[in-house]
Amino acid sequence: MEKNQVSNVKIINADPSALGLFGLAMVTLVASSQKLGLTTGLSFVIPWAIFLGAFAQLFACINDSKRNNTFGTTAFGGYAFFWMGTAASWLIKMGVFGKELASNVDPKQLGFAFLGYLIFTLFMTIGAMETHKVLFFIFFFINFLFIGLTLDSFGIMGEFPHKLAAYSELIISILSFYGFAASVLNQHFGRTFLPVGKPFGIFK
Repeated sequence: MEKNQVSNVKIINADPSALGLFGLAMVTLVASSQKLGLTTGLSFVIPWAIFLGAFAQLFACINDSKRNNTFGTTAFGGYAFFWMGTAASWLIKMGVFGKELASNVDPKQLGFAFLGYLIFTLFMTIGAMETHKVLFFIFFFINFLFIGLTLDSFGIMGEFPHKLAAYSELIISILSFYGFAASVLNQHFGRTFLPVGKPFGIFK
């Protein structure tokens, strides 16, 4: 009888979304500083893209999978691989893998990658409507980030897309810091310490 009781106990892992959102907050803060002209170069953006943008969100992805959270797994995993691809693209552009690769860089290829992620984010934004409002607005501004990045890579509309991407990325960082803090403190205190807003209730 005791063995059956033990086997029926469900082990609930800690919510990994806080760490995933913290990783997103950090990498977008550092990356937006470069886009806004507050800092220069990409050398010190790359480590944060790899370890916070990629690995922290990949950790959240794997652990959300263990919790049977398809939405969290897909979201964190998708953006983790985005930052891996972005960091690798920057390394190629900077000539780390040789002059031949660097000389063959075509920014329009990144434009198509950003367009693909815009499509991905549009669908994830629909899903985020039934999580909470802070997460929805994070996805909402990620859409504008990818619109800006896509247009900028294709050389459309001059400087506007770059500024759109820069300010959208900064807003994403601010919202992600709040989202990570709410995720940690609300659970830690066992009450709503930082409100995140109810789901829209449109699709569920």
